[in-house]
Amino acid sequence: MTAVDYVPALLDKARQRAIAEGLEVRFEVADGEDLPFDDGRFDVVLSTFGAMFTPDHARSAGEMLRVLRAGGRLGLANWTPEGFIGRLFKVIGRYVPPPVGLQSPALWGCEPHVVELFGARAAQIQCQRRIFNFRYRSPAHWVQVFRDFYGPTLKAFAALDSVGQLALEHDITGLLEELNIAGTASLVVPGEYLEVVITKA
Repeated sequence: MTAVDYVPALLDKARQRAIAEGLEVRFEVADGEDLPFDDGRFDVVLSTFGAMFTPDHARSAGEMLRVLRAGGRLGLANWTPEGFIGRLFKVIGRYVPPPVGLQSPALWGCEPHVVELFGARAAQIQCQRRIFNFRYRSPAHWVQVFRDFYGPTLKAFAALDSVGQLALEHDITGLLEELNIAGTASLVVPGEYLEVVITKA
């Protein structure tokens, strides 16, 4: 197994986790739009909420298919626009607009976009909407963790002055409270994602 990311610190954490779990994994710093592997190198390619954040959707889709052997499978988990993270992106976008000309990462959570990206080179595409439950002590706990460690929120808070940060925190907290299914004693927010399994032609 080979794991890639373009952020060395994230690979360092993953390496520690693999050691703790007793897993043999090779870690390599790499760009999802320019993978340093031969054509057809892998039997399976997986991306869990990763490839969807590459700037050039078509290029990263092409790279994942390129390194996959014919008949191999590509598995993706992508946040949907309608789900919690998709709605979070919209809240953040009101404060920190996305770069001009870039497609939204949430498009990866739309089946038609997935078919557009992969359909010409796929023998089969299966899509199913699923739920991941975010479980935290409170909305404030969620905001703190994601403000410190989740790229989109970390960058958004860093780009704002103190007044903007307070306003963004207020709006994110409101979204969390709206979607919380755990009552006031805890926080459980369902996050919808699209599970995609593609068989390469």
